[in-house]
Amino acid sequence: MHPQKYISIIASALTEDIQSGDLTSESIFSPDDMCRAQLIAKQDGIIAGLDVFKKTFELVDTNIRIKLNFKDGQSCKNKTAVADISGPVLSVLAAERVALNLLQRMSGIATLTHQFVQLCEGRCKVLDTRKTAPNLRMLDKWAVSLGGGTNHRTGLYDMALIKENHIKAAGGIKAAVDKVLEHDKHQHPIEVEVTNLDELKQALKCDIDRIMLDNMDNATMKEAVKITNGKIDLEASGNVDLTTISDISKTGVTHISIGALTHSVKAMDYSLLIR
Repeated sequence: MHPQKYISIIASALTEDIQSGDLTSESIFSPDDMCRAQLIAKQDGIIAGLDVFKKTFELVDTNIRIKLNFKDGQSCKNKTAVADISGPVLSVLAAERVALNLLQRMSGIATLTHQFVQLCEGRCKVLDTRKTAPNLRMLDKWAVSLGGGTNHRTGLYDMALIKENHIKAAGGIKAAVDKVLEHDKHQHPIEVEVTNLDELKQALKCDIDRIMLDNMDNATMKEAVKITNGKIDLEASGNVDLTTISDISKTGVTHISIGALTHSVKAMDYSLLIR
């Protein structure tokens, strides 16, 4: 991803953290003090966000040098030196926390996504959702991709997802779809959420691109796959975790969406240690 797309995120985070200056470090170090440091992974996982990590230091001080020992999307082991950092100690410490926060979150997302993808064994695609951290959606979804997942719609603007509330307000599935088709002159993809097989059959009669099977049990999803017979992509949603995804992927659905990839992910553990 081009840095111009995420520099504003980093800049805002740095402003939030540094404000008028680093009271502790500026009391102890002088501007001429230099240091060498290493970024150490403290667990096994999938690395994601190294470009963001590097750019964070560069925005603080162009005199900082970063040597990356891995690429985004690669796996690493606990206690591995992922990157080497050198430069003015005041600048390194000013950038450290923001750089680590973004890297840890992205790597946590990529690592969890990779676990889900592995359990599907290629049977279907693992999708993210819009349940991302506010203002970090671009980075969250990038991390999903680095973990082997597939991005769902980016926001409300690039795909129509007709859900229960839309259907009730419009007066039915067909009415809701017709309204979207009439309104959307750019013909964005349309997905419809259904909760039972009767609604599935109604959705199949509409001009849409995908059907979401919301909180259906595996037996019902298998029946939905039989009914659709490959005519349209089916997305399983709801009650998906590491213990359930393998069985869900065996129902025959083409996609599984998982809010937990981004809404409550545990950050991957890293440390930045000055040598």
